Amino acid sequence: MPKMSMVSERKGNRRAQQKLDKRERIRQAAWELFTTVGYEETTTKQVAAAADVATGTLFLYARDKRDLLCLVMHDRLGGVVDARFQTVPRQAPLLDQLMHLFRGLFEMYGEHPALSAAFIRHYPGADGPNGQQLNALTSKFLYLISQLVLDQQARGEVGADVEPLLAAANIFSLYFGALASWMTGFMSLEDALDPGLRRALALQIRGFRP
Repeated sequence: MPKMSMVSERKGNRRAQQKLDKRERIRQAAWELFTTVGYEETTTKQVAAAADVATGTLFLYARDKRDLLCLVMHDRLGGVVDARFQTVPRQAPLLDQLMHLFRGLFEMYGEHPALSAAFIRHYPGADGPNGQQLNALTSKFLYLISQLVLDQQARGEVGADVEPLLAAANIFSLYFGALASWMTGFMSLEDALDPGLRRALALQIRGFRP
């Protein structure tokens, strides 16, 4: 490799690493402030100061405070989704599989309920770059659920005429509805999961049967 090319590559790698480092500092600063001071009470200026970056630099990584919230939540949600799908009981009925998935998410929300409530309230309609990444994660989540439905079709629990991706979208709607029942104070977070979401999913699955 020519010497100039090697130098350019090293510089490019260094710049890329610096960007990743800044993103992580911003994410950590936002997380610390959102969980201690509160999402509504925190300003982007405070996050930038805590991350030791200029406010203008922060906006290169998040369009606004809502997009910053999406940045904070993306890795946490992605980690739970990956971990739960890796450990889903493959031979269990669909209801038990889904409860395994959603229990992990509800447990994560329960660790920081005030921030989780802010996220659930502000995420719908988020269209910044981090919001778009979360939308992609949601699409991945729907696809993975659809694969569980497809597996259950092969086992005979779900009818062959059921569209797996449409079924996954219905399941996700019930999940979000359960979160809304908690957000509005109708149920505690624990009750929104079980019996709330469990009963709703059981009813939906009855409609999936052959």
